[in-house]
Amino acid sequence: MTHLLLLHGAIGAQDQLEPLAQALSDDFLLDRLNFAGHGGQPMTGPFAIDIFAEQVMRYLDNQQIDRVDIFGYSMGGYVALYLAKMYPHRVRRIFTLGTKFEWTPDIAARETKMLNPEIIAEKIPVFAAALEKRHAPNDWKQVLSKTADMMMGLGRANPLVLDDFSGIDLPVLLGLGDSDTMVTRAETEAVLNRLPNARLTVLPQTPHPIEKADVRLLQSEILSFFK
Repeated sequence: MTHLLLLHGAIGAQDQLEPLAQALSDDFLLDRLNFAGHGGQPMTGPFAIDIFAEQVMRYLDNQQIDRVDIFGYSMGGYVALYLAKMYPHRVRRIFTLGTKFEWTPDIAARETKMLNPEIIAEKIPVFAAALEKRHAPNDWKQVLSKTADMMMGLGRANPLVLDDFSGIDLPVLLGLGDSDTMVTRAETEAVLNRLPNARLTVLPQTPHPIEKADVRLLQSEILSFFK
């Protein structure tokens, strides 16, 4: 069996991908990790795509994995494609789901408004409690703050511009939920049109949060692509 690395999204953790991991456990050697500062991992500095990519590289080296297939949800998909740009010899194939590619100062400012911990604690206390549990012993509010800083950095200087995708020639499947209100089809297709060896799959009745995705449908898409 081949290795399949599952990468979680921003303000998330590997536990969110556990239902998917269980569904795929008979078909792959599954690898998972929590990015620094997420899921209780130590806060080692700022959040940034290149820092998370280097963390993945250390994981692959420590596990003696020469090349790996990657399923990346949201930010995890962005990290996967950044790895393919920087270390193409270490990545075999990539499946992204709900990955946002278009970042400008205005877009970053809009997205960070949804990361206000005071508003979340007041308006969505159940979500605040889930974040607190997910990232303990780290302060979940600090996780949100560092994520907001990362997003603003993406808005100022996107580490993956459209021309970069033209140089990523490994097989890529771009997944998008038809009900995703964070990621547009236009920005996804703009990346699709630059990637030399890619296709798009649109998942029906699928919003952005990974918890709301149909695990069986996603399992089928993953098996079809990687197998």
